[in-house]
Amino acid sequence: MKVLVICALLVVAAQGRIMAPPSLKPLSDEMINFINNLNTTWKAGRNFDEKVPLSYIKGLMGVHPDSKNYRLPLHYHTEIPDDLPESFDAREQWSNCSSIHLIRDQSECGSCWAFGAAEAMSDRICIHTNGKVQVNISAEDLLTCCNSCGGGCNGGFPAAAWHFYEKEGVVTGGLYATDDGCQPYYFPPCEHYGTGPLPPCKGIKPTPKCVRKKVYSISQDESQIKTEIFKNGPVEADFMVYADFMSYKSGVYQHHSDDVLGGHAIKILGWGTENGVPYWLVANSWNKHWGDKGYFKILRGKDECDIEDHINAGIPKEAKAY
Repeated sequence: MKVLVICALLVVAAQGRIMAPPSLKPLSDEMINFINNLNTTWKAGRNFDEKVPLSYIKGLMGVHPDSKNYRLPLHYHTEIPDDLPESFDAREQWSNCSSIHLIRDQSECGSCWAFGAAEAMSDRICIHTNGKVQVNISAEDLLTCCNSCGGGCNGGFPAAAWHFYEKEGVVTGGLYATDDGCQPYYFPPCEHYGTGPLPPCKGIKPTPKCVRKKVYSISQDESQIKTEIFKNGPVEADFMVYADFMSYKSGVYQHHSDDVLGGHAIKILGWGTENGVPYWLVANSWNKHWGDKGYFKILRGKDECDIEDHINAGIPKEAKAY
């Protein structure tokens, strides 16, 4: 009886949420089965081979531990639209913007901080030019040229990426091995090799740096985040990744593990409710084979995994600037 009581105490966290025992390894079948047997709000499955080193997994978490200390000026919406919908999906609202539908792959580099920013920047340029300017902003440019953004593949500051966008501008560049823009991504999807840097960007396309009108952060108030997305497009956010998240497949994620792997940056592009559970709709940067075709949903309105605590965004310059 004492053993049963001790085991129960190990897996029950604050607010009554059941947590995985510390003995469960992040990518194990045991972790997947534990989550699915809970009948919680989401389903687990295999995204990574169980033999993948934990050091590699943690390397994908590219938000620097001190990133919370790097804040952009706070932007506050004084008026919340009366017509904010119960559900919203930027892919449907701005369906003509190709970048909104794109799932990128950060590969073996902890560059999520650059990807989340580049993705939201790309979307907003299309949105604020009414689809006239459709470009993919280069995560590679942020990764290699922003000296104040942190340690490149070893982690960076999401807010610093937006500040760099404001002050210096960012060139265009799409996926690996494409001629999309000036500086495509250097690392091949899901591979572990690379022989050298890309050649200088000369004569490929006349792609000047894309610049902004202003950049800012959004408060963690749910209505403020919704209003920002509804009015201006997807935003970048970062959150704490727990061990069970690596096995997410569908549903509305809420963590059932206390094992923190690191901070990760992503793009929030909408919200909704599934089976009575409110969620944020999020695009990840681990390719289309991860999760729900590259996307996931996470509990909304409760600052789950601190996802509502650090929201960054910006407004591009007027269309004539392009």
